[in-house]
Amino acid sequence: MDNIELKANLHLFIDKLENNSLLNEYYNELKRILNISQGKIWDSLSDEQKKELLISIEESEDEDNLLDNETVMGKYKKWLKK
Repeated sequence: MDNIELKANLHLFIDKLENNSLLNEYYNELKRILNISQGKIWDSLSDEQKKELLISIEESEDEDNLLDNETVMGKYKKWLKK
């Protein structure tokens, strides 16, 4: 399907939906996807996620909290491809 056909089909699906709750879910998900694809990830995060990210950044500035590459690679070796 080309872009025009895809958009037309999406509009048809949306027009058939009568459930307002479901429409809101789709709207919010599409909005989230667009924010991420447009580099607006911060705006798509919840307040709790933003708080945790800021704490992580602050903690990473203390060298005592950092691990060397060898330690990290050893810890996650079983999940890494050989």
